[in-house]
Amino acid sequence: MLFLLSAFNLERPLDTFRKLHLHTRAQPSPALGLSQHLRHGCPFSSSPLSSLQAVYKMADVACKCHGVSGSCSLKTCWLQLAEFRKVGDQLKEKYDSAAAMRITRRGKLELVNSRFNQPTPEDLVYVDPSPDYCLRNESTGSLGTQGRLCNKTSEGMDGCALMCCGRGYDQFKSVQVERCHCKFHWCCFVRCKKCTEVVDQFVCK
Repeated sequence: MLFLLSAFNLERPLDTFRKLHLHTRAQPSPALGLSQHLRHGCPFSSSPLSSLQAVYKMADVACKCHGVSGSCSLKTCWLQLAEFRKVGDQLKEKYDSAAAMRITRRGKLELVNSRFNQPTPEDLVYVDPSPDYCLRNESTGSLGTQGRLCNKTSEGMDGCALMCCGRGYDQFKSVQVERCHCKFHWCCFVRCKKCTEVVDQFVCK
C-alpha cells in the first residue's frame, strides 16, 4: 500500500489513516476537475492521486502568438501535458525508491531501516509490504510467474533469473513463421515470402 508522504501526518499517523480510509469509501467522481481530485482523492497507489500529481507537476505551459506578421499582439497559453512515457518513468522511479515505514508504539511514523535517508514530502512510502507476485494469489490478483516466457540472456525484469523467482526454467524449441524477403511492387503492394526458424524459448518452472 503506497501513499504520498505529503499526505501523511507524521505526528498523528493513526488520525491520518482514519481519514485515508474514509476517503477510500467515498471516491471522487471522474467528472471532478484535477484540483478537486487532489483535495478529495485518496493518496494510495490504488487511487489516481499519485498519478494526477505527477501529471500536473510535469505539465508545461505552451503558448501561441496571434497578430499581424508575427507581432504577438495576442498570446494564447495553455497547460500542455507531458509525454505519457515521461510520466510513467517518473512514477516507476518513485515506486522503485519507495521507503518502508512503520508506526511506533507512540503512534509516530519512522523508517524501518534507519540507514536510509528520510523521505521527502514528494516521495512514496508504505507500511504494508507488497504481496509476493512470484506465486499465484487470487485474493491479490497475482497470476504468478509459473509458465511465463522469460529471456535467458536478459538481466532485467524479463530475465529468467528475476522472473522465475529462483525456481529455475525449462527450455523448449518452437517453430516461428515470419514474413521475409519483402519486395515493393508498383503500384502499390508488398509481396513477402514466409520464412520458418527454429528458436529456443524458456519458461519459468
